[in-house]
Amino acid sequence: MGAPAEADREETGGIRTALAGLTTRGRSFLAAGIAAVICAYILGQADLRRVGLLLAVLPLICAAVLYRTRYRVAGSRRLSPARVPAGSEARVHLRMDNVSRLPTGLLMLQDRVPYVLGPRPRFVLDRVEPGGRREVSYRVRSDLRGRYPLGPLQLRLTDPFGMCELTRSFSTFDTLTVIPKVEPLPPIRLSGEAKGYGDGRQRSLALAGEDDVIPRGYRYGDDLRRVHWRSTARYGELMVRREEQPQRARCTVLLDTRGGAYEGAGPDSAFEWAVSGAASVLVHMLERGFSVRLLTDAGNSVPGEGADGFAGTGQESAEAAGLMMDTLAVIDHSDGTGLSRAYDVLRGGNEGLLVAFFGDLDEEQATVVAKMRQRSGGAVAFVLDPDTWVGEPTDVPAPGNPHEERLRMLREAGWTAVSVPRGAGVAELWRQADRERTGLAALSGEAWR
Repeated sequence: MGAPAEADREETGGIRTALAGLTTRGRSFLAAGIAAVICAYILGQADLRRVGLLLAVLPLICAAVLYRTRYRVAGSRRLSPARVPAGSEARVHLRMDNVSRLPTGLLMLQDRVPYVLGPRPRFVLDRVEPGGRREVSYRVRSDLRGRYPLGPLQLRLTDPFGMCELTRSFSTFDTLTVIPKVEPLPPIRLSGEAKGYGDGRQRSLALAGEDDVIPRGYRYGDDLRRVHWRSTARYGELMVRREEQPQRARCTVLLDTRGGAYEGAGPDSAFEWAVSGAASVLVHMLERGFSVRLLTDAGNSVPGEGADGFAGTGQESAEAAGLMMDTLAVIDHSDGTGLSRAYDVLRGGNEGLLVAFFGDLDEEQATVVAKMRQRSGGAVAFVLDPDTWVGEPTDVPAPGNPHEERLRMLREAGWTAVSVPRGAGVAELWRQADRERTGLAALSGEAWR
């Protein structure tokens, strides 16, 4: 008994929806038809009754046909690409398929997009034949990074006579990810690299001697000359010496996200420059073959990465870069006021090369940053100059400038500290860091590696 009642409710709701979609023309035809039928009944005019029935039935038929048609039109959306740098355009492709045996009337498409991506796109499609399809596209662009939902897609159907209009909303959403701008960086020799296996790898010997060997079980294809007979006799199965294991050079990119360390907002703000700089270094180091880790001042890293960070080889490099870019696309200011959490993470082990992007540093935080250098093979710090980002830049720093004092503290601790003025390019400062580090190594008699 419950099923028929449910069916009756759905049918009643469908009738109400169809009648609610009648246009002014459709309602006028329906009213004129009913009036003509009543007059014909009173006056006894059969011809007038037939005309009235035609006028009344026409909008009802159009509404019924249109109501059935709207559930026989399928819509889909495709993003190209789904991940786009800030300031670049992406194209959204919409496709409508008529899966019914009847042609459609006029179709009006409207896709819902956030205001920051541009105006709401609208399209008018002519009659779609049975089994046919129509494809349209529009462009979106954002100067602000983030994740933006697209949809739902709304479809408005109109019959050829203009008697009825019905709207259908599709439930599917898509997400456009706007990532930070990535600036190509020039190749330079970086601390943390080692000879022996490409630019970013070093080898560790597993076989240090007959007593220190760490064997493993024999695998099909292993060279029999590597069989370790003493271990084979001990374990009762064929054991072989392990080969030299390639050990990838490591790099940690530290991004300072403290809200109090940056002034201003928007795509040209200091914080957006730091995020873009971190993204550029991450991509560059992955391309160089480093195992890369992204770390924030709160001690957080990218979900899913290993203890040594993401490895950068082939397809894995592209996937790792994608995960990090997705994280940087939505990263925001933290509530913290210090860098102690990041220091606690860094002092847990040798981080290889450390590249950091800092906002404004006070004396206490500069001291914490200076200690981070002790656990890294090399350290490069890009420190934003607050005076140039909030005011007019000056060519000559004022005496006793706190910013210059912080840079001096970091350099004395072993950092290659570079000041970041407003409008500076990441690649330009990357070269400057190389020159300063090379000059420091020449003065101290140390090699770059």
